[in-house]
Amino acid sequence: MFTSNSKIIKKSKEYVNELLVPLENHYYHEYSHALEVMDRAMYIGKKEWLSDEDIEILGISWLFHDTWFIIQYEKNEIFWAKIAKNFLKSVLYPNDKIKKIEKIILATDIDYEPKNIYEKIIKDADLDSLWREDFFNKSDKLKLEIETIKNIKILDPDWQHWSIVFLKKHRYFTETQKKERKEKKEKNRKILEKNLKNSTK
Repeated sequence: MFTSNSKIIKKSKEYVNELLVPLENHYYHEYSHALEVMDRAMYIGKKEWLSDEDIEILGISWLFHDTWFIIQYEKNEIFWAKIAKNFLKSVLYPNDKIKKIEKIILATDIDYEPKNIYEKIIKDADLDSLWREDFFNKSDKLKLEIETIKNIKILDPDWQHWSIVFLKKHRYFTETQKKERKEKKEKNRKILEKNLKNSTK
């Protein structure tokens, strides 16, 4: 039975850790976030009855999901795909699986509409942390990261408004995520709306 401690997952973790740990000012997109998303992707994969092989592919895909930050901050999925491809070739990972991972990685573009279960899982896992109990803590970290890297100041009401709009537009793609996260997402949105209303009085 596949586990998150398989040999290729361990090697991928070590490599991604080496890439991400030296990065500065990444308060949200850091190594621990990569591990969180990997775990959630694999969890959803199991819930959606994927094979052990497919779950491994999902895990590897999301271990690499933040490595593009070493090159540029936005519109960087193609860089992430190349980083994953080069590493996996170096450890002799099968070419057919590498191609699947590349396609999954490119599906993480925020405007991309997922076309299969793997892409749906990846999209859902990527944004999972925003709908948990630690939503507001994660949101604050993301705001600080954007402000620091782009050298800008985002007013709290503006950030709250953007977050509300994003939550309203966002939708889940897998049955697992709809069942386990939708209710909490709506609660978080209502709290944001209340906070925004109070801040503009």
